[in-house]
Amino acid sequence: MNLFGYRTAARRYTKGRPYFHPKVIARVRDFLGLSGPVAAALDVGCGSGLSTLALAEIARRVVGVDASAEMIALAPTDARLSYAVAPAEELPFGDGSFALLTVSQAFHWFDRPRFLREAHRVLRAGGHLVVYDHYFAARMEENESFRAWFREQYLGKYASPKRGEIVFTESESAEYGFRLLGVEHYDDALKFTPESLIDYLTTHSNIIAAVEGGGESIAAARAWLAESTGPLFAGMDEATFHFQGPIWYLERLA
Repeated sequence: MNLFGYRTAARRYTKGRPYFHPKVIARVRDFLGLSGPVAAALDVGCGSGLSTLALAEIARRVVGVDASAEMIALAPTDARLSYAVAPAEELPFGDGSFALLTVSQAFHWFDRPRFLREAHRVLRAGGHLVVYDHYFAARMEENESFRAWFREQYLGKYASPKRGEIVFTESESAEYGFRLLGVEHYDDALKFTPESLIDYLTTHSNIIAAVEGGGESIAAARAWLAESTGPLFAGMDEATFHFQGPIWYLERLA
């Protein structure tokens, strides 16, 4: 089941997910030493296109691809951007079509071997595969008890669906025709109001699985979140929440 194939989930995702991607793309530019934009870049698992839009800062032409037509339908429009509906393991592009391929917050859903073979195929020799994420650290700067709430109450009610890991090794990278260049880790801090925190949490696959896949109403999920997180704000209009993530860099071998 594609948890992000539902129109209702796609709409929540578009509204509730933060636009952090330019911060990562700036790091990608620096790490790869790009002096100018690459000719063409591919954003796989692009969702509603936020990561695709950010990628246009370092590419003259960007294509976003996602298995969810409902997500693609909500993606931003721009002369530099185009989109395709397709699974990550069956990319509808010719060999060596792209100089850069990125994956943001989606790699853990892919069939890893099949995707890596496709990534190698559509990248040109010397092109780069960049895989990054933006993990919710479940730390509220103003109230440390949020961490316990998240671990005990939230995850107790909404368990995380099974997913893969984002870890690369030199040997595995070489097996699929890549050279592992390195990994860097970054931290991010974002402010949420009580309402926008709920908007964000309802984009988690945990809640999508319970609502779209399990029959709980979104109204019931939001009501529970409001009741249980409201006291943690202690009258504050907004609070600071921490995120962190890896950025993995691989180079396609000839």
